[in-house]
Amino acid sequence: MNNIAIGMSGGVDSTMAALILKEQGYNVIGLTMAIWDDTIPLTESSKSGCFGPGESEDIAAAVSACEKLSIEHHVISLKDEFRTNVLDYFCSTYTSGKTPNPCVMCNQRLKFGFLPQRAREMGLQFEKFATGHYVRVRYDESSRRWQLLRAIDHFKDQSYFLTFLSQAQLAQASFPMGEFLKEQTKALAIQYGFEELATKQESQDFLETDDYSILFEKGTFAAGKIINIDGTEIGTHQGLIHYTIGQRKNLGIPGQTEPYYVLEINAKTNTIVVGPKQYLYTHDLEAHSMNWISIETPVADFTASAKIRLGSDPSPCTVRIIDQSAVSVHFDEPQLSITPGQVVVIYNGDIVLGGGIIR
Repeated sequence: MNNIAIGMSGGVDSTMAALILKEQGYNVIGLTMAIWDDTIPLTESSKSGCFGPGESEDIAAAVSACEKLSIEHHVISLKDEFRTNVLDYFCSTYTSGKTPNPCVMCNQRLKFGFLPQRAREMGLQFEKFATGHYVRVRYDESSRRWQLLRAIDHFKDQSYFLTFLSQAQLAQASFPMGEFLKEQTKALAIQYGFEELATKQESQDFLETDDYSILFEKGTFAAGKIINIDGTEIGTHQGLIHYTIGQRKNLGIPGQTEPYYVLEINAKTNTIVVGPKQYLYTHDLEAHSMNWISIETPVADFTASAKIRLGSDPSPCTVRIIDQSAVSVHFDEPQLSITPGQVVVIYNGDIVLGGGIIR
């Protein structure tokens, strides 16, 4: 059997990945998730996102791309699975005063979990499952483990989003775009007549709106106090859902003599602590729910590099083992806006060692 399935989003990366696999001689099967819930009160938006009513256009683009490539294509509804595994996680994290990372959970649970699983349950047969992510995977003979690596294009690298994949998921994964620069991908699209995809706006966000409150029942978030670092009340926030660590805009604090930023969110007291930017820099974090993706669970402290958000470079650090599922990380240089609920990913060069959720 030379069949390979690929998650198709309707964008240039997954389409070019499908093209490359077909050129390599695979029988390619396109799979597209349908996750949008039209009971959510979001009817129209100019904002690009993975979750929203614009999904129908993305599905149409995926169908069109597969027709042009002459490959099989299936749309698989995962609306209920998305609600349970991503939206519920998103909402519960926000109500606890933390900032979730829905893309990490969606990749691990849906794109590399339910999507290929449902396809096989439909009777589709394939050995490998591919996506258009900019990452690489390889098997290490010495450790007998699959390893996740950063893409050749470090600027486009998406390993941060895949750090919670399991060994079983990596074993069946294929990432054709991991060896490409983004500009090479666009050039390839133009060469093969996919100019519209080469210039198409990419989905950069989770939701097709900045107003996350539409995902919550009314009354979930109430207004509360904004206090400064000495405990003085200086304003009123409009509900914790609207704030994240490091935020400066829309604080509505009167009479400021210098910019203030969100330093802390306390769900128990429904308060937000703000202060000058200098207080956002810290050396240390703790992380739980560690997934050691490319190595066995470490038993001793070690030096590495780590990143706390997608758009940053890994920074040198020391990793201290708390237990099998938790670590503390001490960065050599202070990091800006370490955010509880977000993900820290630990690297050894290009190899993703593992990642966890920041406390």
